[in-house]
Amino acid sequence: MRSTVRALVDHQASLRPDATYALDCDGGPSLNYGTLAKRCRQVSALLLAQGSVPGDTVSVVMPNGQATLQWVLGAMQSGWCVSPVNLLSQADQMRYVLDHSDCSLVIVSPDWEAPVRALLQDIPRDISVLVSAPDHHDWPEAEADLPAPMPDAIALLMYTSGTTGQPKGVMLTQANLAANAVAISAEHALQADDRVLAVLPLYHINAFAVTMLAPLAHGGSLALPPRFSAARFWEQASQSACTWINVVPTMISYLLDGAAPTPEQTRGLRFCRSASAALPPEHLRAFEQRFGIGIIETMGLTETVAPSFSNPLDPQLRKLGAVGRASGCEARVIDTTLAELPDGQTGEIAIRGPNVMRGYYKNPEATAAAFTPDGWLRTGDLGRRDGDGFFFVTGRIKELIIKGGENIAPREIDEALLKHPAVLDAAAVGIPDRHYGQEIMACVVLRPGHSADEAALRAFCLTELGRYKTPKVFRLVADLPRGPSGKVQRLKLVDLYGAATA
Repeated sequence: MRSTVRALVDHQASLRPDATYALDCDGGPSLNYGTLAKRCRQVSALLLAQGSVPGDTVSVVMPNGQATLQWVLGAMQSGWCVSPVNLLSQADQMRYVLDHSDCSLVIVSPDWEAPVRALLQDIPRDISVLVSAPDHHDWPEAEADLPAPMPDAIALLMYTSGTTGQPKGVMLTQANLAANAVAISAEHALQADDRVLAVLPLYHINAFAVTMLAPLAHGGSLALPPRFSAARFWEQASQSACTWINVVPTMISYLLDGAAPTPEQTRGLRFCRSASAALPPEHLRAFEQRFGIGIIETMGLTETVAPSFSNPLDPQLRKLGAVGRASGCEARVIDTTLAELPDGQTGEIAIRGPNVMRGYYKNPEATAAAFTPDGWLRTGDLGRRDGDGFFFVTGRIKELIIKGGENIAPREIDEALLKHPAVLDAAAVGIPDRHYGQEIMACVVLRPGHSADEAALRAFCLTELGRYKTPKVFRLVADLPRGPSGKVQRLKLVDLYGAATA
C-alpha cells in the first residue's frame, strides 16, 4: 500500500528510475525518478547536518524551482514536516506563520534571506536559516537513508489565508497526501506518459497536491516554469510536451484576454483542470470555444489536500456550473443541526475520507468546530447535491447575503454580470442597510477597451436578475482582492469599497 510520500517516490524509482519526473521549462537539467530518490536521501543528510531531525518542522520560503521541489519532497519522504510559506503574505502574517509553526529551520532563496532573517529577530527561539537558489543547489555526496515515516505522521503544515484573523495551520498526514495523489490520478485517468504544466506556486495546496504529488502516484511528470506567464503559457506547454494543464479561474481569465495559441501549441493537450475557486460558466464556455480544450472543473480545500470534487473527464457527462461529484472521499449536505439534507436542498457541504486533515495546529477550538461529532469536516461552503450526485456550490456561509430575510448567493450576481460583454470580472458582497439588514454591492472590473457605467450595469442586472437581486451599489474597480488560491476575498471588498454606501 503506497500510503506515504516515501512509498510513492520509492515505487517509481524502482519501477522507472530513468523516467523523467520534473522538466525545467527554462532549459535546465531535468530530474528523473532515480535521481529524485537519491536527492531525497541527500536532503535528509543536509537537514541532519543542520541539527534538524525527523519530526521537526522545516519552513520553506522559496519560489518554484527544481531545488525547491527537491527540498520539499526530500524533507517529507524522510519524516520531516514541511511548512511552505506563502510568498504573497504581508510581513506580519509571515512572521506569525514562522513563529506559530514551531519550525526549527527555514530554507530560503537568496532574495528572501534578508527579509526572513529580519522577521526571525522577533521570534524568541533559535531558528536556523539555510540559503538555497530555487533552481539549483550543490548537493553533497553524503546520503542519509532514514527509516520511513509512519502513515499517520504529519507531513505538511500549510497555513490557510482567511479574510479575517490569523491564518490557521492545517495538519496533513503522510497518508492524507498519498491518498489524494492516488485519487487525483484515478479521477483524471492519468498515465505515465502524462505531463502537467505546473504554473501554480508550490506554497499553494493545489500545486502541492495536484502538480507535485499526483505524478508520483501514476509515474507521470511535471514541467516547472518559475512562475505563471500568460504570454509564455502556450509556448511552455507545447515545448514541454504537456498533455494537461492545471490552473485557477484567474489564470483562465488572463489567458482569455491574451493572444490565442497556434493549433500546434494546443494539439497535445487532453484537458484543462480548473480548481480552487468557482469557474464562471461564461469563462468555461469561452475557454473551450476559443482554445478547443475541454475544462474539468474541480473543487477542494487545504483541509482536504485540495480536490474533493471533480467533474468527469468525459465532457458529455459533466454538469456545467457543478464542481462535480465527490472524488476520493464522501460528501453530503447538512443543515444547521448537522442533519443530512435531501438532494436539491441547500445547506453546508461536509466531507469525510482519507484526505481530510488531522486538525488545526495548536488550535483545538477551531479543530473541534470544524468537525461534526461523527467526523465530517464542515467546509463552510453553501451548496446542494442533485439526484445524480453532482454538487453545486453557491457561496461561503460567511459571505451569504441576507437581504430582508432572503438568502442571496453572491455567485449568482457574479455570473449574471459576467454575461455582460464589457465585464471582465465581478464580485458581489453584502453591505449594511438600514431597512433590509443587508443590500448588495457589486465590484466590477471592465475589459480593456470596453466601457459601461452604473446605469448600464443596473439595467443589465434588472433583466438578468430581477429587481430584488439587482445590486444597489456598483463600484468600477481595477482589480479584485484575491488570496493565493485565486479566490476573491469578498469580505475585504466591504472594507475597500463599502464604507460610503449604507
